[in-house]
Amino acid sequence: MLAATAVSQSASDPLSGLMLGDVPKPEVRPGWSLVRVLASSLNMHDVWTLRGVGHPADQLPRILGCDAAGYDEDGNAVVVYPIIASADRGRGDETIDPQRALLSERHDGAFAEWLTVPTRNLVPKPEGLSFDEAACLPVAWGTAYRMLFTQAAIKAGDRVLVQGAGGGVASAAIKLALAAGAVVYATSRSETKRKLAESWGARTVESGGRLPEKVDVVVETVGEATWSHSLKCLRPGGTLVVAGATSGYNPPADLGRVFYQQQRILGSTGCTRTEFVDLLRMMTSTGARPVVDRTMPLADIHQGFQLMIDGDLTGKVVVNPPKETA
Repeated sequence: MLAATAVSQSASDPLSGLMLGDVPKPEVRPGWSLVRVLASSLNMHDVWTLRGVGHPADQLPRILGCDAAGYDEDGNAVVVYPIIASADRGRGDETIDPQRALLSERHDGAFAEWLTVPTRNLVPKPEGLSFDEAACLPVAWGTAYRMLFTQAAIKAGDRVLVQGAGGGVASAAIKLALAAGAVVYATSRSETKRKLAESWGARTVESGGRLPEKVDVVVETVGEATWSHSLKCLRPGGTLVVAGATSGYNPPADLGRVFYQQQRILGSTGCTRTEFVDLLRMMTSTGARPVVDRTMPLADIHQGFQLMIDGDLTGKVVVNPPKETA
């Protein structure tokens, strides 16, 4: 079968380690299921793996890809919940299982014609979602859902600031918060991305710009570059939820502001399977949908990753494996 595999790592030239070629079809172990992948989507996690960030070289080669939608062995349309973990070890929450692994970390991922995952990771695909749309959801939208509704517990009328409107998690957070009835502010250095967020219903400002009011919740995935602005925009007693730091991991602490204004800073990673099911239900009931920047065959995956690295996207890149089985 055709697959995109990380075979080496390079901080300066990550795509040099991504090999496209034929590999054996995976064997199914007990308790796992085989999925015929119809669509997968690109995530920065794949790029970090190719750069050698957070992924040991001794775990290579590894088929990449964290998101997948397709058919199980019985012909059922499914979306793959991307965290392979035990809810029992996480005291009911897979995201805090110390042995958890995102798909493609310790198990081959979704950039292939076939994929095997634990059977519990298969979730029925709602009829109203296309396979391409469904493949955009597991990592980015699942992360945004947990940030907003589990960690920050937003409700209709809350004021929410989302930093970096062009990112996958950020764009998902904008759409989900709007669907929940929140007032959403979004920042971006790009006028094009600000206009896109405005077309969804968000109110936008340039990165670092002054908001007309303090917000109840900040969704932070940028990190060092926006951290100070996030805290300044947050009302006393408000909540900042952080799930990433694409611009750096060492922001100014500003502890005086945090404790004097009793601001809450919460970390968030991924989502539970239950939260993912709730996300799919919310999308069915509200009509919220991901933005697909473009689709391309798996054979063109290097081009898709280059667009992501260059920042030339306003949504997700979806890749489709060949229709013929191997």
